[in-house]
Amino acid sequence: MITVLSGGTGTPKLLQGLKEVINPKDLNIIVNTLENNYFSGVYVSADIDTVLYTMADMINDELWYGVKNDTFITHERLEELGCPELLRIGDIDRATKIQKTQLMEKYGLNKACEIQAKNMGISSRIIPMSEENSDIKIITDVGELEFHDFLIKHQSEPEVLDLKFSNVSPTEGIVDIIKNSDVVIIGPSNPITSILPILSLDGVRDALKETHVIAVSPIIGSDSVSGPASKFMKALGIDVSSVGVASMYEDFLDTMIIDIQDSDKKTEINQIVNKVIITNTIMNNLKAKKNLAKIIIDSIP
Repeated sequence: MITVLSGGTGTPKLLQGLKEVINPKDLNIIVNTLENNYFSGVYVSADIDTVLYTMADMINDELWYGVKNDTFITHERLEELGCPELLRIGDIDRATKIQKTQLMEKYGLNKACEIQAKNMGISSRIIPMSEENSDIKIITDVGELEFHDFLIKHQSEPEVLDLKFSNVSPTEGIVDIIKNSDVVIIGPSNPITSILPILSLDGVRDALKETHVIAVSPIIGSDSVSGPASKFMKALGIDVSSVGVASMYEDFLDTMIIDIQDSDKKTEINQIVNKVIITNTIMNNLKAKKNLAKIIIDSIP
């Protein structure tokens, strides 16, 4: 069994490749919930929904958010009524979120995700990292911002000075899932706001020490492939490089995968982790995604 730790952009690209080279039934996907919140009366779990849509072949893979070919009738009408939304939510996407909100009230988030995955024909297990409400604040040069305000309203432009997020309890069974996995893959998601929250859950780091862990760096050179990861790493005093990413995972990491453009960093990373694989990590088409997925699978001892 393979377990993947995922956020909402870089790792879903890898999941597209993984589900082509292995049986999706053999995948557990533990997904960040730190950014979840209510918008327009519905529960928005952006990373979870992106993973659901990716595994169901519905994802808008231009934005890595929402459903491809969705319409925005409700969103546009709300604007006309003077109720503009911070998030641009499509109509099909909104229906998914409404259903999840209703299911959560009855069963909780984990069961809601299980029901939605089954309804979408997904055979992989998609698990929210926590069922508890969480919060993240970005401390910037223009003040303290909610995560989505920073990301959308301010377009990730302010200088990040610090960030803080609430501690939550792991979803029941996550620690055992990690311990019992043949391998855990840490995808190339934002290491600070997508992966670190999962690693901060009680028992997760210790569980990772008991299994084989492979991480794909989301940093090439001195910047992230996408998103504001580099700003967050810099704010926390972490070197913005694949070396910095490796150092975050040092206590449990077995294999680090870095891009060919970072081949000069192999020696330094080898001081942190024994095995370093150098390959193309830019997943701009399905062939590249499948190639990276195959390299990861072939590296499992």
